[in-house]
Amino acid sequence: MHQRDTTEPARILVINPNSSQAVTAAIDAALDPLRLAGGPAIAVTDLPDGPASIASQQDADSVVMPLARRIAADGADAFVIACFSDPGLHTAREVARGRPVMGIAEWGILRSLTLGERFGIVALSEGSVRRQRRMVRQMGLGERYAGSRPVEARADETAGEAIRDRLIAAARMLIARDGADVIVLGCAGMAPHRRAIEDAVGCAVVEPCQQAVAAALGAVLLETASLGRTRRCTTTS
Repeated sequence: MHQRDTTEPARILVINPNSSQAVTAAIDAALDPLRLAGGPAIAVTDLPDGPASIASQQDADSVVMPLARRIAADGADAFVIACFSDPGLHTAREVARGRPVMGIAEWGILRSLTLGERFGIVALSEGSVRRQRRMVRQMGLGERYAGSRPVEARADETAGEAIRDRLIAAARMLIARDGADVIVLGCAGMAPHRRAIEDAVGCAVVEPCQQAVAAALGAVLLETASLGRTRRCTTTS
């Protein structure tokens, strides 16, 4: 079990497991509303040796051990794996020694369940669709899953405005053809487009990095409050 250094400010580390600086910057900007005055610091980094885009299962598997080593060596209070494949999530939880590790796919999907009856995912590619179907099945949520629609892009292409119309078109297909009433963005790089897609399609759109970091923020704040109470009890006893 990791012992928190209570003399240091609380910190959440968000790791983009690919090497795209455009994706990292998009994630960082999307998290600004969660940077609270006096609250935990939220740092965003990438894996310089990671692939430019996690497009296949091999890409996802290739970053598991680099992610685990990065987490094991860092003193952050919580971690977020900012890739919709949630690569190495369970391995990361093993090496984090009790500190929270959130995967954005897991938290994005869980959040969608509170907003509607059936969620649909805007996916990067057909390969991503296969992984998402498998993930949803493993989570036991098949009855709530409308499907995934790919935009056939790389992660590093999703932060730019040129792809926005394709993202909106995929979301509309999920609603009109597949019966989704909540849309989950299936790549961290799509973060800048959440509001525009929501306005265009008229239903809730979940940006999963924000949801995973919000969950990490809550976990860290509750742990910090618990430690504060423990110190006060120890002092007064």
